[in-house]
Parts: sequence; structure tokens; C-alpha cells
Amino acid sequence: MASSLAKNLFPGGGLASHLYLNEKNITTQLEFMVIQFQYYITMKLERVNKALDKVMPLRLHRKLVSIALTYTSMLMHVLSFLLNLALMFIFAESWSSKLEPKKISTELESNGSRAFKLEDYMKCKAEKVNKALVELLPQKGSSEKICESMAYSLLSGGKRIRPILCIAACEFVGGKDSAAMPLACAMEIIHTSSLIIDDLPCMDDDDLRRGNPSSHKKYGEGVAILTSTALTCLAFEHVVSKTENVSQYRMVQAISELVSAVGLDGLVSGQFMDLDCEGKEVALEKLKNIHVLKTGRLLEAAVVCGAIIGGARGDEVERLRKYAYCIGLLFQVVDDILDETQSAEKLGKTAGKDLASDKATFPKLLGLDGAKKYAKELVDQAVKELGHFDSARAAPLYHLAHFILNRPW
Repeated sequence: MASSLAKNLFPGGGLASHLYLNEKNITTQLEFMVIQFQYYITMKLERVNKALDKVMPLRLHRKLVSIALTYTSMLMHVLSFLLNLALMFIFAESWSSKLEPKKISTELESNGSRAFKLEDYMKCKAEKVNKALVELLPQKGSSEKICESMAYSLLSGGKRIRPILCIAACEFVGGKDSAAMPLACAMEIIHTSSLIIDDLPCMDDDDLRRGNPSSHKKYGEGVAILTSTALTCLAFEHVVSKTENVSQYRMVQAISELVSAVGLDGLVSGQFMDLDCEGKEVALEKLKNIHVLKTGRLLEAAVVCGAIIGGARGDEVERLRKYAYCIGLLFQVVDDILDETQSAEKLGKTAGKDLASDKATFPKLLGLDGAKKYAKELVDQAVKELGHFDSARAAPLYHLAHFILNRPW
């Protein structure tokens, strides 16, 4: 009886099919089952009646069967009434709440307020990321200087935007930050590795990073290059060895996305194009392409990988990819604006460097006001992509997009 009910109510298998049920369907199925049950009892009583014809006076057993059928019919009516009454309560109290969009906790209601507080959210996640980064760094051994250099670059500061975006995307689709943490750390490690290379004399030649001497100024170019290589290897080793409760299929997807963002389809090509275009006239579309690859792809990967690890559906991943594409490009537009408007002390790196190197920048091509307008358009487009989802779920990603737009340095 129970298995028949399950098969009738959940055709196609799986209790997840309850999302497609309605009251009419359930009522019809239950009424049909009551009729089937009544028919089954009647059939059995008729068989009993035939069997008793040979062993009991005819009028006596016919009377017993008639009484049994009457009470069976009454029982069926009572059962049908009770089932329908139960359905009224089920649909009024329980089913409707189960069909509401899932709301994801953001761990921010410490003061009882339901308003989203980005500063608290970022602080909470950054503290977790920093703790995890300290724990994953290798102990000093035969390569003591390399280990020291790795810690110096990785722990010298930073807003941890990429790992926070990774965690936020994972939580957005219903995952836990613990599942995304190894990948979030890998995002920050690879970002740090890229900054070490970016600062080298043969690249952007910058002596400051996060308010401190660049890695090559502190330890020398050879150690800096080896440090960058060691950090990149550590990032992937950490993801593979420490990620738990995530399917192998999703792990391969996420790692493939991250590799693509770092390699020829991302950061490497973007950095090459940036160097190749120094001192040249660059059209706006080419400038966009340079920074989509050099800066945007890793930010995009942070969001997409977080969503994949969190269990996102294909359509959710693609919506979030469009959101991340916009904020990845936004990050560089704002970076170009700040390079012209903020001091080295606030930036934590040499100010006005792009202008001195005769690099193409968004303010150079669009003017400062035009670049600011374009930044606003990008954040509006990113937020538009989030409009397809429940607003409570999207709150962290919405506020993070505006944080990137309005960050003071």
C-alpha cells in the first residue's frame, strides 16, 4: 500500500518531485486508491461467500457478507473524508512553506537585525580565510627562505575579495563555506602568485605591494619567481587534498575552470597583451579584452567555481558567470580610476604607474568621468543578472558588486 502510494504520488521517482505536485493531483490519486481498496475488499468477500456456500446455511453467510460490505463502504467514506481533511491542513500549513525559495543564512544576524551588513560579512569570511591560509602554509624545512617568502607575500594584507566571492557564490546556491574554503584559499594563493610576477622588473616593475616592498625587492628576483611557482603548486595541491563532501565530477569542473582562468585563456594571455600594447594606441574593445583576461577571469573563476562546488545547476552557473564577468571588468576599471586619483600610501602600490608607462587605461580612453560612468553601467548589468534570483539569497553578491564599485582604494 505504501509503495503504491509513493509510486502514484511521485511518478518518475524521487521525493524531490513534490515540487511539481498540487492539491488536485494528490486528492485524485488518494480517492482512486480508496476505490481500489474498496474493490479489493469486495472481491475478497465474494470469494469468501462462494467458499462458504458449501459449509454454512445460505441465508446466514449471505447476511454476514452483506453486513461486512456495508461497514466496508462506510469505512471507505470515512477514510476518504479524513484524507481530504488532512490534505487541507497539509497544503495550508506545510506544503506552501516548502515551496518557498530557500533563504541562505549569511551569519550576520548577531544583533537581531535582518538587514544585510556587508562589512560584518566580509570581516567574518576574511577571518576564516586568513586562518585557513596560515594553517596551509608549509613548515620551514630545507627551503626555509622560499617558505618565508611565501608567507610574506600571502599574509601581508589584502581584502580577500576573490575568496569571499567564491564563498558567497557557494552559499548562494545552498552550499556551505567549509566546502568552498579550500578553493577560496586557492583563489587567494594564485592571485598572490600572479602579483609577485606582475611586480617583477620585466613585467610592471613595481617596488610596492600592499604597502610593503614587493617580493623581488625583499628576497631578490630568483626567490620571487620560485615563490610564485611554489604558491601556484600549493594552490592546486590544497584544493585536491582538502576539499571534502564534493563529488569528483564537480571537483574536475571547478579545477578546469580555475586552470583556464590562469592559463592561455586567462591571466597569462592578458598579461602578455598588456605588455605588448605598452606605448601603442589601443581601441576600447581591445582594452576590455586585455583586462577581461588579465584581471577579470580570476574574479569570474572565483564566483563560478564557488557555485559549482556549492551544487549549482547549469543555468545558475551561467547567470553567475555573466554577473562575474561584469564585476571582473569593473574591478579593473575602478583600479584604473584609483591609480589616477589616489596616493601610493592609500593604494599600497606606486600611484600613477600606468600613466608613466604610457599604458592604455579606461580613464585615458574614456576620460575620468566616462570611466566612472562605464563602471556604473557594469555594476548595473551585474545586479541585473542577480535579479533572476531571490533577493535575500543574492544580498552578499549584490553588496560585493557595489563594494568593488565604491571601494576607496
